[in-house]
Amino acid sequence: MKKLLMATVAAAAMFSAVPSMAIERGGSLTFARYDDSTLIDPIYADRNPDIWMVTNLYDTLLRTEADGKTVTSGLAESYDVAEDGQSVTLTLRDGIKFSDGTPIEGKDVVFSLTRASDADLSPWAGLLSSIDEVTADGNQVTIKLNRPDPTIVLMLATFNTAIVSADAFEAANGETDQEKAQSIAIDGFVGSGPFMMKSHQRGTLMQFGANPHYWREGEDGEPLPYMDGINFLVIPDDATRILKLQAGEVDGAEFIPFARVGELEADQNINMELFPSTRIIYSPINTRETRADGSANPLADMKLRQALNYATDKNALVQLVLQGAGKPVSSGLMASTTQLATDNGPIYQYDLDKAKALIAEAGVPDGTELTLTILAGSADDAIILSALQQMWSQIGIDLNVEQVDGPTRGAKNRSGEFDIHTYGWVNDVNDPAQVAGWLGYYPTAKAVGTGWNNEEFNSLYEASNVEMDPAKRAEQYARMQDIYNEAAPLLFMYETPFAVALSSDVQGYVQTPLGNNEFASTWIDR
Repeated sequence: MKKLLMATVAAAAMFSAVPSMAIERGGSLTFARYDDSTLIDPIYADRNPDIWMVTNLYDTLLRTEADGKTVTSGLAESYDVAEDGQSVTLTLRDGIKFSDGTPIEGKDVVFSLTRASDADLSPWAGLLSSIDEVTADGNQVTIKLNRPDPTIVLMLATFNTAIVSADAFEAANGETDQEKAQSIAIDGFVGSGPFMMKSHQRGTLMQFGANPHYWREGEDGEPLPYMDGINFLVIPDDATRILKLQAGEVDGAEFIPFARVGELEADQNINMELFPSTRIIYSPINTRETRADGSANPLADMKLRQALNYATDKNALVQLVLQGAGKPVSSGLMASTTQLATDNGPIYQYDLDKAKALIAEAGVPDGTELTLTILAGSADDAIILSALQQMWSQIGIDLNVEQVDGPTRGAKNRSGEFDIHTYGWVNDVNDPAQVAGWLGYYPTAKAVGTGWNNEEFNSLYEASNVEMDPAKRAEQYARMQDIYNEAAPLLFMYETPFAVALSSDVQGYVQTPLGNNEFASTWIDR
């Protein structure tokens, strides 16, 4: 039996140093984001700008503490995993409610988990493929599994298993599940998290208001959140986000270019935070035999992909982009902080001679053109582009550029209409199943859109999802990382912390290693 504390351990740990009497309630925070959310629904969110907002609008049965690893109580006050690993029983808290004041009941859990595990609906359904049936009897919820699942407890603390209102969803406008999800996200929002969606002007502004029926308590003994609301301004341009923060027009700004970190650290009116993360920066490489336009794709040759990796000085990128606040990727398939990551040292260490030899073996002609798709307005992407153009010119590659916004880049990734594009990943659960499923397992997302499809990798991934022996599972993941690294479906780059700049009067904000923006315990010292 695994019992969970009813108090919110994570919040207590994060804010125990702050006297409860010092916390001020009320007011609204204005936060500058680099990109807008498209669909903040637990099962459809597939981009970080969507995922990191889900946890503010919806709660999960279990939660992870601030370290991103330790599981604690959520909407369920306790849970029990059967000895044979074939079922999980959870007890819901008494008196919990949705934002419209209706009770959160077992039927809502059944509805939400059944929906989340439906492969016809959710891109994340594979993470819940072990679920056979979800039933409820009063406050008791039983999840029957079709196999032992070493990840199930962590998955119940992951955004895609967040609890939505079955009644509100059924009443929402729309014929299909996704149409209903889009409708309820705009009109008549009903959530289980600390905030509610108030309004959303696509590409410009998103407004949250405090959920008056939220269950978690703050340090002052009153229900969270401390603030009345949050205004999210969408400002893709890095320099503009910083200017608005310095001018006092916004209270916080995310994804600060590391070239500006030192400057903001010296500003007494700003708290420059570097939060530990599981964030890796990489570039998916289109491995298909032909490009979207039907032309032959030179990147289908593994040797060219390997050559590009050897011709990329990752240490130089860490200095140029991160000002040294990071390190080259050492696993390839995941951040080094992820469980079961193997530390191979910096993979594909800079070796121009080896890169040239591989280019020759692949028969790639001098002057071959490739296109790097980057985010418009991203200072970091601009630095990466400039560096790669110079580095790759030494092996005869002419690198062109295509600048797009975030949603367009995501659409190109899904359709395969790219050569190489900048991208990033942050774990949403501290188990390698998620990141390995996204980056390498073809059935999930065509190996992060690269089109890479390796039978041995796919089989190992499937076997690891039923392997309850930790040692054997570690061996499976070690082999998967070897396969992935050799095939090089990515340009492996670096790991980085989260750089967030806040006005000095903003207190208690945390971005967890899993990327989630924790606004519930944020307050403003006026």
